[in-house]
Amino acid sequence: MKNKFLKRLESEILVLDGATGTMLQKKRMKAGSCPEDLNLSNPAMIKEVHREYVEAGVNIITSNTFGGNRLKLSEYGLEGRLVEINTTAVKIAKEAASSAGSRGKKCLVMSTIGPTGKFLKPIGDLSFDDTYNIFKEQIYACVKAGADIIGFETFSDIKEIRAGLIAARDVSSDIPILAMMTFQTIRQAHDVNDMRTVVGTDPETACVVLNALGADLVGGNCSLGPEGLIEIFRRMNRISRKPLVFQPNAGMPELCNGVTCYPSSPETMAEYAVRFAKEGINIIGGCCGTTPEHLKAIVKAVKRIKPRKRKIQSYTSVSSRTKSVFFGYGKPPVRIGERINPTGKKLLSAELKDGNVSIIRDEAKRQADAGADILDVNVGAPGADEIKMMERGVFTVQDAVNLPLMLDSNNPSVLEAGLKASDGKVIINSVNGEEKSLKTILPLAKRYGAAVLGLALDEKGIPKSAVGRLKIADRILKRAVKIGIPKEDVLIDCLTLTVSAEPTQALETLKALKLIKDKLGLSTILGVSNVSFGLPSRPIINSAFLTMALESGLDASIINPMDSKMMEAFDASAVLIGKDIRADRYIKKYAQKTEVRSQKSEVEGKPEGIKDKLKKAIIEGDKEKIVALVNEALKEGMKPMDVSSSALIPGLEEVGRRFEKGIYFLPQIILSAETMQSAFGRLKLEFKKAEFTSLGKVVMATVQGDIHDIGKNIVCTLLQNYGFDVIDLGKNVPAKKILDEAVQRGADIVGLSALMTTTMVEMENVIKLFRSEGVEVPIMVGGAVLTRKYAEEIGADEYAKDAMEAVAKAKELLKKKNLVSHE
Repeated sequence: MKNKFLKRLESEILVLDGATGTMLQKKRMKAGSCPEDLNLSNPAMIKEVHREYVEAGVNIITSNTFGGNRLKLSEYGLEGRLVEINTTAVKIAKEAASSAGSRGKKCLVMSTIGPTGKFLKPIGDLSFDDTYNIFKEQIYACVKAGADIIGFETFSDIKEIRAGLIAARDVSSDIPILAMMTFQTIRQAHDVNDMRTVVGTDPETACVVLNALGADLVGGNCSLGPEGLIEIFRRMNRISRKPLVFQPNAGMPELCNGVTCYPSSPETMAEYAVRFAKEGINIIGGCCGTTPEHLKAIVKAVKRIKPRKRKIQSYTSVSSRTKSVFFGYGKPPVRIGERINPTGKKLLSAELKDGNVSIIRDEAKRQADAGADILDVNVGAPGADEIKMMERGVFTVQDAVNLPLMLDSNNPSVLEAGLKASDGKVIINSVNGEEKSLKTILPLAKRYGAAVLGLALDEKGIPKSAVGRLKIADRILKRAVKIGIPKEDVLIDCLTLTVSAEPTQALETLKALKLIKDKLGLSTILGVSNVSFGLPSRPIINSAFLTMALESGLDASIINPMDSKMMEAFDASAVLIGKDIRADRYIKKYAQKTEVRSQKSEVEGKPEGIKDKLKKAIIEGDKEKIVALVNEALKEGMKPMDVSSSALIPGLEEVGRRFEKGIYFLPQIILSAETMQSAFGRLKLEFKKAEFTSLGKVVMATVQGDIHDIGKNIVCTLLQNYGFDVIDLGKNVPAKKILDEAVQRGADIVGLSALMTTTMVEMENVIKLFRSEGVEVPIMVGGAVLTRKYAEEIGADEYAKDAMEAVAKAKELLKKKNLVSHE
């Protein structure tokens, strides 16, 4: 099934259908009802929508299953009918698809899978296993019912879609899988716009992760119109090994005569479709606001355009949630920090045994600051719960820095715990030539989309000759490729032996590096510092060996980033072997090195006071230390309100500035907010009643018909941390209840949230009700589908594009309100 489908893409650009929600809204779907319930209660309406798209000439129609997972259906009390709802949805779509008749090939049916509406740990409460099971249950029902394709749409959390893709591939190894994420424009420093998901994943990183996890096509949908998504497409097109699929909105929503409308005409969408097609897209469709008229124009526009053959790059890649690293195959070499490893480290070993992660956090930050590109994570201390600590260690490093990880253990259960906890694509350290290792480790790498480090040893130990190591490397490669791991994701470690004990083996390792490059063409990796064990002034030997290894073809070096000699040797060697073209990286790092060192020395010379420590803990989201620091501040005589106003709040404001510049993203915001909550919880025990006063009361609600509350919950958390008294009414809240609660509670501000284009119009109803009743409480609105223009059109007093802006706007509204009341 999959191969036939992919073969078709070589000669034909396929067209997906448009927005089911927009069409149901046009057909007067009852506001606040569950769209998926219509599969049972009004199948004729769903079939009519499908038929209109079939008649428009699309190649693929999407079943009405977007919110058909257990969590979404439970909002309507329908989780017990999950199988029936999804099965019926596929059946209706298949019936509509069979009506293609004289139009030619009948339509394929794609079961669309939407997000759960929850974040995974540690950002949210949902575990990886629970998420996997939620998706597996729905996907199994769709596949069993006869879906031709599984399509993931509108995902913003890379970890969530990872769980979904693994579940989909476990359900069927042969069904085609499409994976699309939703991006938004982020304002970065120097007024440069970037495009990322709400948790900070950029298009390149999305590509790296989705490519590795078994998706057959990758791309993006929703949030942006065609002009925005074509930029995302171009960025993905440069690096993706898989074909591309995109579904842009018909522009950003506007209010037209009291009804939500979209500005992009069928002609405009068709023009962009041609641009997508000529630049190499394989499947194109439409998202919010697109109708059969839009799709008919797109079908006509791309009908005679043949798919462009894309040039696929070779590279080894790994990623965190927000950053990808590419190396090997002619790209610059990378440095892997080795210091998160308890071997020979008594303090770290003791901390891991006690279940603590403070040293891991500190080491991660220090290595990142020193210039590491990837971090090795090893938590194998005697007496430690290695499975639990691998999960905690991965969570901690990912919170602290944005670097990709290498998971270091010989225990498959430990590795799997780390793979589930990881946000992006990691390296598994390691597999070797032993049959047991090949059988247990390689399937883990395949299933979780990881690269794998292969050690050139087997049951007989480490071969003395370079040729012997080459043979083991070849065995590992062949077994990896046989189960579907790309050649580019296999890294070979030729193994560094101690030169003081085996004088000839350093040169033999270098010979092995060259052989593996010449004969197998693989990326290579090496732990460098073993070479000098037992010798004095070890950095001298290490740096010389590193230079020789890089010249011999080394792509990734496992080193101590805090060793300046090693880092300098690495940077200089990259220039000399032609891997740092025009010495760009070298110049950037060393041109002003003396000045930077001088400035750093001045800063390091100043003792860090308790206020600075508290502020830093909030900025870094250091939940482990914050309460102890608050206790230290109180012990030094600081008043509770001073702790809050002069240390904690400034820290949170710095987090806001970093978020505004695109340096921080939602996970860091949430972590800092949780750290603030811990600090504030301790301070509340010290507050005298008269000492603490709320900035104001804010009533928050997701409007009627909308069951999404992630964004609203984040806004509530931040408002509370900034000193507002927040009354959270929850989701799907009727206008009358919002009004009554605002009046009864004496609200200073009302905040309204909506995520769906079908429910954003309810905000206007709430505002009209307030005004008709003479309740002049300022109303602030927000949500992914909203724009500032739309907020102004419905009469909102303020619009906030994200949680940090919501805090700023709330303060402005209070200031205006107080000014008016004093006049």
